Amino acid sequence: MSASATAGSVTVTATAKVTRVRWSMGDGATVTCHGPGTPYRKSREVTESPDCGHLYERPSYEEPDGRYRGTATSTWTITWSAPALGDGGQFTETRQTPFTVDVREVQVVNTR
Repeated sequence: MSASATAGSVTVTATAKVTRVRWSMGDGATVTCHGPGTPYRKSREVTESPDCGHLYERPSYEEPDGRYRGTATSTWTITWSAPALGDGGQFTETRQTPFTVDVREVQVVNTR
């Protein structure tokens, strides 16, 4: 994500990238993802994520409201520059977003 702002003859440009997301999954597990992960493709079917995934070990029906409550904490690296001033730099910011997930169990009998 990039943005620029101008005041008089000075333009400042900033580019922000998510460098890490730490997921507190609500079941006691944490998962840290570096980068965007692998997009889901139907051809992968139900295989686990190759780089950033989590498997819930039990359904969420015993949790409050029947859902796990977690948080995703993203770390952003922001690089900015103001060429007219010969200035620029880099800093980090974190943002936290709560989420809930309903995990169910499906039992299947193979009749072959």
